[in-house]
Amino acid sequence: MNASTRWIDLDGAVNVRDLGGLPTTDGRSTRRGRVLRSDNLQDLTVSDVRLLLDDYELKNVIDLRSDAEVRLEGPGPLARTPSITIHQLSLFSEGGRHTDVAADLPEGIDADKVLPWQNSGDRGPEHDRSIGHYLGYLRDRGDSIVAALRVMTRTDGSSLVHCAAGKDRTGVVCALALETAGVTREAIVADYAQTGERLEAVLARLRGSETYAADLDSRPADSHVPHAALMEKFLGRVDEEHGGTLEWLAANGWTEADTEALQARLVD
Repeated sequence: MNASTRWIDLDGAVNVRDLGGLPTTDGRSTRRGRVLRSDNLQDLTVSDVRLLLDDYELKNVIDLRSDAEVRLEGPGPLARTPSITIHQLSLFSEGGRHTDVAADLPEGIDADKVLPWQNSGDRGPEHDRSIGHYLGYLRDRGDSIVAALRVMTRTDGSSLVHCAAGKDRTGVVCALALETAGVTREAIVADYAQTGERLEAVLARLRGSETYAADLDSRPADSHVPHAALMEKFLGRVDEEHGGTLEWLAANGWTEADTEALQARLVD
């Protein structure tokens, strides 16, 4: 790992970094090697897996992809690693109105190729569209978000959270975890935007998969960029509409003991 950037260089994933080394509002910092974030893990090499096991003691993988994505992509190498537990925690309303699309598909469209975020009725400006998706994760899958943060409190090694690009779903869950841990808003936003440094490589990887290629190319280029303003506005909306991250979490079953456990795990 590059100590100055927190990037973890792997052969089979390009958007991997450690959530350690981030400043908190009380002058401390997050611990290294406790929670990692990443893009899709399907292409990890044997040496990648060895590094994650030996250098980071990886024990828990939080997979935020939908059931459809997991089915289409198939099991990755970590799913075949006995010492690692995979927690599949989709942020989409599986079987609900956002994914139950088969009856309304135009003739000739394969239902298995339609991904949950493809919503033709959403025509707003790209930034507002992205924030709408982020708020939708909170609205539809508070259970998955709370479960993901609880996995991060486990003490049996590190946890890694990922989706496809490691940008939107992973960005939201990591932002909420860091906010709960007491990381400064500025650092949370900067971590979200840092994916932009690897975005070209991330998109190149996803375009190599039939699961993602068509969707990526159908959207405006700017919609893929993790602008800092998106995360700033999203967290502002959480403050305005829910009273803040902790209040939203409490409304979804999170407890003070959970907060204490996450802070003890993540903060020096």
